[in-house]
Amino acid sequence: MTRRISWTLLAVLVLAQICYPLTTGATRAGLTVATVVLGWLLSVGHALLSRGPRVAAALVAVATGGGFAIEAVGVATGVPFGSYDYSGELGPKLAGVPLIIPLAWTWMAWPAWLAAVRLTGGTAATADGGGSTAGGSGSTVGQWVGRIALATVGLAAWDLFLDPQMVAEGYWVWRDATPALPGLAGIPVSNYLGWLLFAVLMMSALRPLAGPAAEHTDRRDHPMLALYLWTYFSSILAHAVFLDLPASALWGAAGMSVTAVPLAVTLLRARRGGDSGREAHQPHRPGVDATR
Repeated sequence: MTRRISWTLLAVLVLAQICYPLTTGATRAGLTVATVVLGWLLSVGHALLSRGPRVAAALVAVATGGGFAIEAVGVATGVPFGSYDYSGELGPKLAGVPLIIPLAWTWMAWPAWLAAVRLTGGTAATADGGGSTAGGSGSTVGQWVGRIALATVGLAAWDLFLDPQMVAEGYWVWRDATPALPGLAGIPVSNYLGWLLFAVLMMSALRPLAGPAAEHTDRRDHPMLALYLWTYFSSILAHAVFLDLPASALWGAAGMSVTAVPLAVTLLRARRGGDSGREAHQPHRPGVDATR
């Protein structure tokens, strides 16, 4: 049930994102809002159905609540991102922050966390004793630090795609955009440093609040890992080909690759290993398998 619902929501989300480059103006802004809401429902719904209310509540508290708080502080004071203002194209605001903005933090925080868990030994034990468990006291300090680091970079590097795209659409504007990364004029470096700062705080708080259920992955999480990889590869393609943002395509590709590329390799190896295992356990069929 969890996987079916998650795959369905992911398919709708992908369809909405495919339509994004084909639209303009108010239609594109409305599609942006709808996409973020879908992403939030997908991530929070998956956390709830796969791990229960504690994990879902922790995700909402840390990412949605924390995301709104840091954005409100940022708009009011310029700390930690820099001075910026949101336009009115992204829907209603509270304290100067469009209500969909903290939903976007949540949308990508959960798959980034699960990707980091998968890459740091958080695969749940299988029925036959395979796999490893990183839950509870099983996590070492090294695993915890690596997990937080990967999840932080995995989330914060997404903004190398997101901010240039949204600034190009006029959804927000920076009052002082210097110094900026080469090719990404209009966005100060402080913005990306602010993302890193908040992302590390968010990921550090998520595990204690969510409990040990957030320290392992299994087959139910495949839709979320697919979401992360889809976001990575589709963003490269969209920025390079459809949105005329080649610099952010390169920066985003480099930044998110720290988490996305090892994740893709890990999943491909696991799939090949699973296929080999199933093949090895298939009964020998006389005649049909004689040439094996």
